[in-house]
Amino acid sequence: MSVYGAIREAYFEAVNEEVVYQNPLLFLKIWEIRGEAGQSSTLEQHPWHCHKEVEFLAVIEGSLGVQSKHGYLVLGPGDVMVLGAYQPHRSHKPTVDTALHYIVFQIDLGKHFDQSTMPYLYCFSELTQPLDILNYIFAESAAAKQKAHAYILEIFNESQTRMRGYEIAISSAIKRLLLLLLRSDTRNLLNDTEESELSRLRPVLDDIDARLNEKLVVEEACAMLNLSYHYFIKYFKKTMGVSFVDYVNYKRIKKSEQLLLTSELSIMEISYEVGISNLAQFYKLFKRHNHCSPRIFKQRMRSESKSAMEAKRHAVEES
Repeated sequence: MSVYGAIREAYFEAVNEEVVYQNPLLFLKIWEIRGEAGQSSTLEQHPWHCHKEVEFLAVIEGSLGVQSKHGYLVLGPGDVMVLGAYQPHRSHKPTVDTALHYIVFQIDLGKHFDQSTMPYLYCFSELTQPLDILNYIFAESAAAKQKAHAYILEIFNESQTRMRGYEIAISSAIKRLLLLLLRSDTRNLLNDTEESELSRLRPVLDDIDARLNEKLVVEEACAMLNLSYHYFIKYFKKTMGVSFVDYVNYKRIKKSEQLLLTSELSIMEISYEVGISNLAQFYKLFKRHNHCSPRIFKQRMRSESKSAMEAKRHAVEES
């Protein structure tokens, strides 16, 4: 078998990994990996793997060899690389002379868009091509690479220290990272939504927000804009980056998350409050968005809040 054939075979046997988020509301996992000097490994020792989350790599020290379907690249200190959702890849420590230290940052980007930024979801939705295409930015712009590296380290440090408001700090850094990619895309590979297109949909978006606890159907939205069914569903997805049904479900789950954390309503009551009368369907949608049940989500967040408060108390006692 040729070298290309072996790579191609391994590529299609990539392990689909499940990423366990460190915070269920931030939809991310970020950690550091270290390799000692005097040790190295071959690519063959590391199987191909993929995951639905986008992955960023930021090297702090040493050399990291990364192989994807686009080829093989060795990253050094200060280098950054992005790997799109479900893109098989593998990495290794190619040299023995230096230690290796790098950050792995995996994130479900789609969960970090709210109504004000939703028009830009289409840019990062990877409907036509993976975000790997943006690696040219880091190759051509030292300034963009430096900023991206700094943002990833900021997210990592905030996730480790977990100071009060670290979630806000992480969300802010993620948005700055996305903005950096958007504004550094000199080749215009990311296509954003025109403001006029969004304005046309505004009545429908406002209606969805106002009537989340009611039955919402595409036909009513079509009539509101005086558009045919087929034209509307294509126009909505092109503008928002997601289908009408997926957008409504997204808004409902976001509202249910808020109610789980801020009210004493039962899960069934919350299901009705967000317009989902079928409890089994509510559980299915919630698990699809959060990878856990509503009950586990609430327990995790309360535990997260308790840990943060205890850390704050210890910090005050020690100071």
